[in-house]
Amino acid sequence: MNHFLKEHIQEIVTLSDDEFEMIQGFFVEKRFRKRQFLIQEHQPVHEIFLIEKGILKSSFIDHTGKEYILQFAAANWWISDFAGFFKQETSSLAVDCIEDAEVHALSFEDLNILCSKVPVMEHFFRVKSNFGYVALQQRILSLMSKSAKERYEDFIKQYPGFIDHIPKQLIASYLGVSRETLSRLYL
Repeated sequence: MNHFLKEHIQEIVTLSDDEFEMIQGFFVEKRFRKRQFLIQEHQPVHEIFLIEKGILKSSFIDHTGKEYILQFAAANWWISDFAGFFKQETSSLAVDCIEDAEVHALSFEDLNILCSKVPVMEHFFRVKSNFGYVALQQRILSLMSKSAKERYEDFIKQYPGFIDHIPKQLIASYLGVSRETLSRLYL
């Protein structure tokens, strides 16, 4: 029995042991190395990932080669190119590891089967999606209305453990500032 997966799900819904045994069978445990890609741009998106260990990022690279960080994710977070996954299209984002990672992968087909066989999981994924919408809205509002200093202070408060594990260049990209501006902010 995977205790991490069970605890993660039971933060939102209650499951019998039999239900969890069935649910567990839909997830595939995978390990990735630092800098390894789970999803690459312009490739089909087959899975969403629940992170058990490690830090990952989703990003977009524009036509000039500049990388934009959409999301950092660590233990107990979900990551993917959700648009590509739910629309069953190719990815517009890349997802890769900042550190070695252990994840639980769930395919699109298995997600649908799982929700039909264990209806309470539909509620679980709806709640998780709602949390994601809230986080995305807060991030957009922050980028639109806060100064670089405020965004940096918010980042440190929201993600205190990240600052020592994520390269400063990636944090700068996430905050929408240059590496030099970030250096001035944390001095």
